[in-house]
Amino acid sequence: MPSLDSIRIFIRVAEMGSFTRAADSLGIQKGRASTAVRKLEEALGVRLLHRTTRSVQLTEDGRAFHARARDVLADVDDLRTMFAEDRVALRGRLRVDLPTEIARTTVMPALPAFIATHPELELEISSTDRQVNLVQEGFDCVLRIGPIGDETLIARSLGQLRMVNAASPAYLERHGVPRTLEDLRLQEHRMVHYSRTLGGKPYGWEYPIIGTDDYATLALPGGVHVNSVQTYEAAGLAGLGLIQAALYGIRQHLESGALVEILPDFRPEPLKVSLVVAHRHNLSRRVRAFMGWIEEVLTPYLV
Repeated sequence: MPSLDSIRIFIRVAEMGSFTRAADSLGIQKGRASTAVRKLEEALGVRLLHRTTRSVQLTEDGRAFHARARDVLADVDDLRTMFAEDRVALRGRLRVDLPTEIARTTVMPALPAFIATHPELELEISSTDRQVNLVQEGFDCVLRIGPIGDETLIARSLGQLRMVNAASPAYLERHGVPRTLEDLRLQEHRMVHYSRTLGGKPYGWEYPIIGTDDYATLALPGGVHVNSVQTYEAAGLAGLGLIQAALYGIRQHLESGALVEILPDFRPEPLKVSLVVAHRHNLSRRVRAFMGWIEEVLTPYLV
């Protein structure tokens, strides 16, 4: 009978399309992964994977086995922890991806408390502002801002991140403090433009249409266009223009006075934030514990 360990290794190899990447994500040698899958194929009497020098792909039998094996492992994990939720310490590796600015300003400062609660847990934290591929890159859980896009993923909505309008005191001293949207034009305000791709059309100044649930944009001039959240906030701090940013990223600057909130009645649309896993078997005790903890960390910044 195939071992659960060999099945688990096969699933990781199949999903990452590589023995090397799968072995690295599991913390084992590549040779062990290769041997486990070969013995699994021998035990089943079928070929599960097509192997080439550059890639690994599922056979027809492999696809059928992979789909069933994921559910079986999920059931086994549930049985193992059925009566041990409060008695067995969390162990093993947990690989997560977080937006860079959330990781820097919010998650990492709070992480010591989580580690103290689960000292035997090994965390691998990726920080990037691109949308990673959960399966191919071997992530257990991803925090994603904005729409999910891929309907095959399982998303747990945490809420919406509160956004604010802000500027530096030096900038406001030069241009004045806007009280209305019309003031943005009359006082000749400028904004820092942000987009993921430089050279694209500026997004404009977003504001709610009073009395509705809709939002509109107002074209404002600006001499600086950036493509990273960190640089965007730094430009605001330097007095280069108005910015519209998530509260979690600039809260410390608002509290210190380095930035000042403006137009509080015209905040931009909140950003949807979700915790995403590839499929049900990713919801191990480790993943569930991390998801619950990060939801508590982000709650003060949600609307």
